[in-house]
Amino acid sequence: RYEAREDFAVVMQPFFRNTLLPLDSNGKPDLSFFAADCFHFSLRGYAEMAVALWNNMLEPVGEKQTYNNFTHDRSKLKCPNPEKPFLSTLRNSGFRSSDLVLDKTEPSVPYWAAIVTAVAGVLVGSL
Repeated sequence: RYEAREDFAVVMQPFFRNTLLPLDSNGKPDLSFFAADCFHFSLRGYAEMAVALWNNMLEPVGEKQTYNNFTHDRSKLKCPNPEKPFLSTLRNSGFRSSDLVLDKTEPSVPYWAAIVTAVAGVLVGSL
């Protein structure tokens, strides 16, 4: 819809597509990334998501990271460089509308997994 525009772009940022639940040193879910309801992120979790989103916006289309590794390491924050001092779009990543085929892909997580996770969150929260 916006591919022909010079002054506006919409770019999918897939940093959360293949993210797994962060684990602690014992292999259990690291609850420090989640709020008291075990569903929403905590301040630490939102900070990790913000870093992943920022990095995704600087990565060229077709080379964007599709996961977040929850390392709580601020050195992984990317900065614009002199060669590409801008946010990446289809156009400035070297794609034209005919170069990139935007096929619909199957979701990486089945719909039933979201339902099971929601029910488990409610049960854990009620305990």
